[in-house]
Amino acid sequence: MHFSFRLLTLLLVLVFSTFLSAQPQVPKNWFHLDPSKDGYNGVASDRAHSELLKGRPARQIVVAILDSGVDAEHEDLKSVMWVNPGEIPGNGIDDDKNGYIDDIHGWNFIGGKNGNVGPDSYETTRLYAQMRYKYEDADPDKLTRKQKKEFAQYLKLKNEVEGRRSSASSNLEGMLASQNQVLSAIDAVVQSLGDKPLNPENLDAIGDNDSKKLSLGVTIAKNIISQDPSIASAQALKDFVLNEYKEGTQHFKKELEYNFNPDFDSRKIVGDNYNDVNERYYGNNDVEGPEASHGTHVAGLVAAARNNGLGMDGVADQVRIMSVRCVPDGDERDKDVANAIRYAVDNGASVINMSFGKGHSPNKEAVDEAVRYAASKDVLLVHAAGNSGANIDEVENFPNRYYKKKKLFSSNKAKNWLEIGALSAEQGTNMLAGFSNYGKKNVDLFSPGMVIYSTVPDSKYQNLQGTSMASPIAAGVAAMIRSYFPTLTAVQVKEILRNSVVKTDIMVKVPGKSAGQKKLSDLSSTGGFINAYNAVLLASKTKGKKKVKDWKDLGPIVPGSPLKDIKP
Repeated sequence: MHFSFRLLTLLLVLVFSTFLSAQPQVPKNWFHLDPSKDGYNGVASDRAHSELLKGRPARQIVVAILDSGVDAEHEDLKSVMWVNPGEIPGNGIDDDKNGYIDDIHGWNFIGGKNGNVGPDSYETTRLYAQMRYKYEDADPDKLTRKQKKEFAQYLKLKNEVEGRRSSASSNLEGMLASQNQVLSAIDAVVQSLGDKPLNPENLDAIGDNDSKKLSLGVTIAKNIISQDPSIASAQALKDFVLNEYKEGTQHFKKELEYNFNPDFDSRKIVGDNYNDVNERYYGNNDVEGPEASHGTHVAGLVAAARNNGLGMDGVADQVRIMSVRCVPDGDERDKDVANAIRYAVDNGASVINMSFGKGHSPNKEAVDEAVRYAASKDVLLVHAAGNSGANIDEVENFPNRYYKKKKLFSSNKAKNWLEIGALSAEQGTNMLAGFSNYGKKNVDLFSPGMVIYSTVPDSKYQNLQGTSMASPIAAGVAAMIRSYFPTLTAVQVKEILRNSVVKTDIMVKVPGKSAGQKKLSDLSSTGGFINAYNAVLLASKTKGKKKVKDWKDLGPIVPGSPLKDIKP
């Protein structure tokens, strides 16, 4: 395939945009800072700890991270991981008889005896695969009215999946061709430099020339080393270029091989009866899995050990993290999500964070029943609104608080549910993350979600962004309230977080492609963003409604607590 110089330049802009467009320069801990004092849209968690919670008695609580997995040995997480008190590690026996063998730090519902699910398909692809055998060779004129309705859905799914496969194939081909031409341009620069060091002066000395290849190579090299002066050799330059292309090429390969591949089936690894949505006991105890960056990052935001001199601090300080792996590199499955919620509830979680979502939910009833179960056990569910820049009052987004089938004499929505959008660090018109979903009806509040520094596997740290980060920061505030005010119910904590938001009347840019500006009150039901300091103040004035038969049910007393017991 031949690429014009102009098209190649456009591809380069896409590939290197993340690197060459400097990330906003914000403090690594900006999400902890106080918006009224520090100039960032943080949650004032540091201020809450130092001014309101210092010396106050607390109970340890469990927060379940339903995600891709958590590195339980991370230097900033290993001291705060939940340890199942009823299990003896590594003996191959279900000591606590909860149905899960050696579930020391949690459970993995997307693994089996022979390993773990990594990449997976999207729900759209699975639905297309299910209907393809039935309608691939169907004659539309011979279908019944009901079948014609299904056939129309099949065609819609087919067009979406096959269209995305075609785009992925073209994009991969273009990315590989671009990579070859860029490396060729870099080689031309290296040859022209000879033994001279790679620096701006020597690149300028190459001067103007008639070679588009060499000219392109010089431009690329200058841009890269201006952003990262540590790249001072030809090999380092090549390695950087290859690494930048690697993410793009892997993304499109993954789409072709897994995400939009209707013939791929990951459940062979799990070994469950996938058609039995009520099946509970399957999986393995590997709570990290093959790629735990996302889940480890989320866990750190909730409760990475505070004030230990390492990496970063979590929002809450009296939490134990339970890892429940149910999210592959693709769409999560309803059966796994339902079981993950039930596992977390049954094993003592007070707050569950869910930083995932999708556009279809074929077994929503199973998830709904698990959400009802969590509500009956006084567990708060915190969910990321999604990163499509969409109005989820108008676009379907799963899981959500609405029950598909309304039970007699019951509400049609979960009262123990919080839906979280994402904030940027910047105050003013650009305060919302441009990718964040929103909704006057369905998003409760906004929370920091851009340039968020947290834990990743192998005791490392990294900036990530998304409502996936905004949700655990909000969950951390909820956990803070539940540990220091343990007689407050999940619904009370939810309302405290909602009623203590920071509000503003300024007009903000609407996320996504929507032009124009609106008030926060038009983009979320509270019209504000979360604030831990305000939440603690409000919690301290709220009488707990939790019915307690045994004070131990509130959780273990935090070691070193100034009181021997905590009672309302």
